[in-house]
Amino acid sequence: MTQEIHIPYTPRKYQLELHELTAKHRFGVVVCHRRFGKTLFAVATLVHAALSFNGGDGRFGYIAPYYKQAKKVTWDYFKKLAYNIPDIKFYESELKIDFPNGTQIHLFGGDNPDALRGMYLDGVVIDEVADSRPNLWGEVIRPALSDRLGWALFIGTFKGVDKLYELYQSAQDSPGWFTRLYSALETNIIDPEELESARRDMTAVQFAREFLCDPMAGSDDVLVPMILAMEASKRDIHDAAVKGAIRVLGVDVARSPTGDKSVIFPVAGLKAYPPLVFQGMNNVDLAHKVMWQIKTFEPDYVRIDAGRGEGVIDTIRSHGFKVMEVNFGGSSTNPIYANCRSEMMHGVLDWIERGGSIPNIPQLINEISSPYVGSNDHGKLVVESKKNMKGRGIDSTDYLDALALAVGIKLRAPNSNMVNKIINVSKGLVTSRRFGKGRLSSQY
Repeated sequence: MTQEIHIPYTPRKYQLELHELTAKHRFGVVVCHRRFGKTLFAVATLVHAALSFNGGDGRFGYIAPYYKQAKKVTWDYFKKLAYNIPDIKFYESELKIDFPNGTQIHLFGGDNPDALRGMYLDGVVIDEVADSRPNLWGEVIRPALSDRLGWALFIGTFKGVDKLYELYQSAQDSPGWFTRLYSALETNIIDPEELESARRDMTAVQFAREFLCDPMAGSDDVLVPMILAMEASKRDIHDAAVKGAIRVLGVDVARSPTGDKSVIFPVAGLKAYPPLVFQGMNNVDLAHKVMWQIKTFEPDYVRIDAGRGEGVIDTIRSHGFKVMEVNFGGSSTNPIYANCRSEMMHGVLDWIERGGSIPNIPQLINEISSPYVGSNDHGKLVVESKKNMKGRGIDSTDYLDALALAVGIKLRAPNSNMVNKIINVSKGLVTSRRFGKGRLSSQY
């Protein structure tokens, strides 16, 4: 005889709608306002999936941005919803639940993707994916679902044009996926007076981000507001409009061969062309990619990050080309900035405000609108360090750094003394018709 098990959970209207959508689709992206009840919905979804699994060895997962968060917040929800199930076992130290039918639910932190490697999953909920490591979905979770054709559900709130936003956009045209966005104005879950009180107490950016699920809302403290970055991505500047403008290649060299990317950004005047992006490429090969761009793009300046670019710079110079090595942590040419990085990031803002056009790349837009700005103890303007940004879950700003190298410092037109050189790159001959010698600023 089938035993009836009571789960102390009554879904609201929109939670019920999500349960129905989840049952009909393999993948889903749900964006919802604060206090929607997304965590309770996620826990209920997993408990139901575990109870109804017939395979005998089902494996399900809940992934919070951080392991401590999963333990502090979500673990209690699981115990509350599942405590009535006979013979269920909770393993506090492992954050694991054993169901009587042989199924298990594991809780993980998105800050440690390696803990999930080697597992198979029949279903998983990923909470606030934008705060997890960038490789979590593509390198770890998606392969773990393949053996058993498992399902995945992403839930969270936009923090600008982030990973969640990218998934939300791509899912709308992908078979087997569904998307749903819930604004507080739509659900009426929060009392109208309380919502109005929150609107008065919060900044416009905070309210739009937390309650209206507006991906265009950034932060009050960012250097480049999200709306400016989005406007720059929508500008269409024809090549004829930048004919004769200064042409620059900004080259950011990956600091880590596995995590970061090397980016070559071609810019002519106010137009930034689509960048070339490489991962796992050694410095010699990257140098040849740069030299190929010198031949095809014919820049007046090539500016390369000196932090990890020594091998790239040396290789290019050994072929007779002039490059400018730039130290982000070095001194600024303007005493109002704390360092060169701060000056160049403000230069990106100035370039965009003057009408700069960037490719419509979500990651680039998000990186541009991510760094905070403030002042140090000496009253100088300082842009947030990459180390501090990593602490906020923003692993790298490779696109932004390459763009900043290209547009962050105003450059004078090069002198007329051009070089004509034939260089041997890889297996073929590459001819460079012109390349300006340029002028190195004193801080470089």
